[in-house]
Amino acid sequence: MVNMPTTPLSYVGERPLNGQAAVVTGSTRNLGLAIAARLAGLGANIVVNYHDEARSEEAEKAADELRAYNTQVLVEQADVTHVDDVKRLFDRTIKSLGRLDILVNNAGLIVKKPFADTTDEDFDRCFAVNTKGKFLTMREAARRMENNGRIINIITTITAVTIPFYSVYAGSKGAVEHFTRGLAKEVGGRGITVNCVAPGPLDTSFYYPVENEESIAHAKRLSIANRLGEIGEVVPLVAFLCCPDARWITAQTIRVNGGMA
Repeated sequence: MVNMPTTPLSYVGERPLNGQAAVVTGSTRNLGLAIAARLAGLGANIVVNYHDEARSEEAEKAADELRAYNTQVLVEQADVTHVDDVKRLFDRTIKSLGRLDILVNNAGLIVKKPFADTTDEDFDRCFAVNTKGKFLTMREAARRMENNGRIINIITTITAVTIPFYSVYAGSKGAVEHFTRGLAKEVGGRGITVNCVAPGPLDTSFYYPVENEESIAHAKRLSIANRLGEIGEVVPLVAFLCCPDARWITAQTIRVNGGMA
């Protein structure tokens, strides 16, 4: 006889994350906001995080949207590259929501330049946000997360397919894969899973500023459908990894890229 799962495979109409608390970094727009909305719809209380004070109004607007899901929403400004800010973010999360169950590391920074033209400052900024920021939040989560929690790191498909001028960006994200596998082994005994989700190029305002018509056309050709991905094609995977049914998936990098790699 086949052993059936103890939790339902479909969550339609259900809220499997009721009472859980989720921190989503960089969640005022684009993929981060969409992930926060999906988790809120599944019942999680959400911490909307942003780093730039200039985005405070945007963050409050995002929070208002999320409250429509009948869940608690906390808005927290914190620069995840600074250890004191990260500690404060987690302090306030636990004080206000009582716990931490989910961390989605979505905040990121693109640097696209020829290797020879990449400055020390470019390197430092890219690794600060994409690598150190995730290290700091993962370390804090390892210390404070409830048993059976979830850590999801948003990285990039470019760790698996070589595209010119993205070397530093890909390198900063590739390190996170190693963080992910190592931490997954350390906290797995507590039922915590740690995974990477690696989207391909998405049709968002995060992608376009560093591209041109030629590079966008090339990126489209690398996918089976000859197009960029959509936010709504990445969010369901992140949401699933946060749910009980994903408890046997850990230490993985899952690419969502339309066959790009």
